[in-house]
Amino acid sequence: MSRTIVITGSSDGIGAAGARQLHMDGNRVVIVGRSPEKTAAVAAELGADHFIADFTRLDDVRKLAEDLDSACPHIDVLVNNAGGVFGDRDKTVDGFEKTLQINHLAPFLLTNLLMEKLLACKASVIQTSSSGARLFGQLDIDDLDHDARYTPHKAYGTAKLENILFTKELHTRFHSHGLSAAAFHPGAVATSFASGSTSFMRAVYTSRAGRLFMASPEKGARQMVWLAEGTPGRDWQSGVYYEGGKPARRNNPQADDADLARRLWDRTAELVVKRAA
Repeated sequence: MSRTIVITGSSDGIGAAGARQLHMDGNRVVIVGRSPEKTAAVAAELGADHFIADFTRLDDVRKLAEDLDSACPHIDVLVNNAGGVFGDRDKTVDGFEKTLQINHLAPFLLTNLLMEKLLACKASVIQTSSSGARLFGQLDIDDLDHDARYTPHKAYGTAKLENILFTKELHTRFHSHGLSAAAFHPGAVATSFASGSTSFMRAVYTSRAGRLFMASPEKGARQMVWLAEGTPGRDWQSGVYYEGGKPARRNNPQADDADLARRLWDRTAELVVKRAA
């Protein structure tokens, strides 16, 4: 059955690889990216609609939500795939730490702005997370911007933890209304990931030796495709974080804290609404 699938961060890497596979399977794929040139190139290759949005600007996210709502009569799957690890601590024009905004605040805002349509379509919302949530994530609700202790990999791991908590809270709040949500770790994938970071991960991802042990973008996108095309409740379970096509056996203990998920949601909503006022 053909579905309308919106994928953010689909101008490169696993987002582009997943878009190609989903298109080949007969779905309507909508490409969203930051680079006008790369985004247009992938869209032209697939004959797909595309939209440009820079997630360091929440006004871009709001405009993207308006454009998607107008262009898509229905949205069956929203894949929140855009993200990354960065360098020195930096604030966006909205006043938030860059890693937090791109990986968590922007997809949270986009999802909620599209919520009426997503609920009407009984859609699935998929987050590209990472095992970095387990390795480096340490969430402090009172210091989401990492004012106290910042490192690029800690900020990234915490943002990926926030993706998992967002998934769980989406399930808690909206699954009874027809929405399903899942998060997944694509594995270590040979892409341009971390190329602009000062984290140690840059050396790993850009080294010839490190890339020998990494998966191709096509392999890294397999779980994205599986979740996007699968039926929640039959093929996968809502509210779950997946690694290797199965519920993760190991996780950050904070990822299973239902109260923390609720508090993160409430605090995030307060932040993005306050900046919009």
